Amino acid sequence: MGDSVHTYLKAIGRRQLLTAEQEVDLAKRIEAGLYAEHKLEAGGLSPGLRADLEWVAADGRRAKAHMLEANLRLVVSVAKKYSDRGLSLLDVVQEGNLGLIRAVEKFDYSKGYKFSTYAMWWIRQAIQRGFADSARTIRLPVHVLEMLSKLSRVERDMHQRLGREPTPEELAVELDKSPEQVRELLRTSRQPISLDSTIGEDGETRIGDLIEDTDSPEASELVDRQLMAEQLRRTLDILSPREAKIMAMRFGLYDGTPRTLDEIGKALGLTRERIRQLEKESLSKLRHPSNARPLLDFAV
Repeated sequence: MGDSVHTYLKAIGRRQLLTAEQEVDLAKRIEAGLYAEHKLEAGGLSPGLRADLEWVAADGRRAKAHMLEANLRLVVSVAKKYSDRGLSLLDVVQEGNLGLIRAVEKFDYSKGYKFSTYAMWWIRQAIQRGFADSARTIRLPVHVLEMLSKLSRVERDMHQRLGREPTPEELAVELDKSPEQVRELLRTSRQPISLDSTIGEDGETRIGDLIEDTDSPEASELVDRQLMAEQLRRTLDILSPREAKIMAMRFGLYDGTPRTLDEIGKALGLTRERIRQLEKESLSKLRHPSNARPLLDFAV
């Protein structure tokens, strides 16, 4: 492991991990800061209100930096699993940090789950995208890469300034290029690559092995689904072992396949009627407000 990696790991190791309460507090400040920035961009504010909003926005940025710094070790733990696939560990960490930033901006503290669980999805997604981008860029001439880098920077700056995606014509003015040249650059930057393309010195790692299934649910949806299942399993803890097993089989918590009363009865050596009675008793317990409350956060 190189000196630069040691230096980075030593630096982030000094950051204290956050408690659940600290995560919620920071997330609230970040949310307030983003709202304040939105109001500031809208304009039409009195000097007093503008000053207040600027303070809230600055506090939100401080909270965001705190949340990011406290979770940098999480990125490293994920990045280490990808560091033997053609990119250096620090390069993989850099990609993962982009996912961490996205997670901080999208985290919904009101759902009640830990930030690290949510952030893992975004970190992995960003790292996988980074590998795909690397596979694409190594096939492009240097002068094209330089122009694409400039285009990306200008596009990002204009998006922040305008509050929307800039048009090719607007980008052309900033880049001193024709609109058609800009369109060609945009096409190049987004061109697809073969899933059979390889990356890395050994040439054995396929891009398809690193990229998520595009038909799969979004990361946030997958996180919600996973956490809902965990919350439901915890809720079943209030039932007796036999009741919990019946409910888990009835709703397919084990394998995603709901079972009929007859199937459960045969599996447990009970009559269909007895299973029905136990199911009714279990549902009555689960419907009690004190037990149902944790699941309401996932209701649509």
